[in-house]
Amino acid sequence: MTTGAAIDVQYFRGYPACVNTEAEARLASRAAARVVGAEQVDAACTPRVGSEDFAYMLEQRPGAYVFVGAARAGDNPPVHNPYYDFNDDILPLGAHYWIELVKEAMPV
Repeated sequence: MTTGAAIDVQYFRGYPACVNTEAEARLASRAAARVVGAEQVDAACTPRVGSEDFAYMLEQRPGAYVFVGAARAGDNPPVHNPYYDFNDDILPLGAHYWIELVKEAMPV
């Protein structure tokens, strides 16, 4: 130590990566396409940097984390922003997606 400085580093591991399993991501994409049309579904979206506690679920079970796309316009403040305003108009579409997902996963 030429300067006499010392450092104590404590590293805390954060959330794991949130990685969808392929089969479940395809299933979710098919359900979404039935609701809004295939051209509106981005099954190969760019990975996001951030943390999500759903990642712990995906470490234990296969699944897919999806975005509904509730923004009203391109300049909408994102979730976790103090100016975020939930788009209530998206609720019927979101409910329809979940119904189609169940139908896709559990065909009669």
